[in-house]
Amino acid sequence: MDRNDAEREIDRIRDAINRVDEVIVRLLNQRAKYAIEIGEIKAFRREKTIVKTRGIEIGGPEVVVMAGPCTVESETQLFETARRVARAGARVLRGGAYKPRSSPYA
Repeated sequence: MDRNDAEREIDRIRDAINRVDEVIVRLLNQRAKYAIEIGEIKAFRREKTIVKTRGIEIGGPEVVVMAGPCTVESETQLFETARRVARAGARVLRGGAYKPRSSPYA
């Protein structure tokens, strides 16, 4: 392939890239319009999000205290933490994750 052929091939590829860019920009503009539309619909939504679990409303008029460990070291530790959290007035036990070294699934 001589120099002119190489330059023509590069130009052809650049033109293809530019056509792809035009499609991407058009689609991003379309996506932005949809996102704006969703935002406008949400702005007019009057009801609050309320999650109900086991007789407790999270997001309702009352403050719901959640507490618990960041990580679970053992089943014993989790149950002891749950008892202490309940005695302290929390209504929901926050779910921690097992550390890799203490996971029964490892």
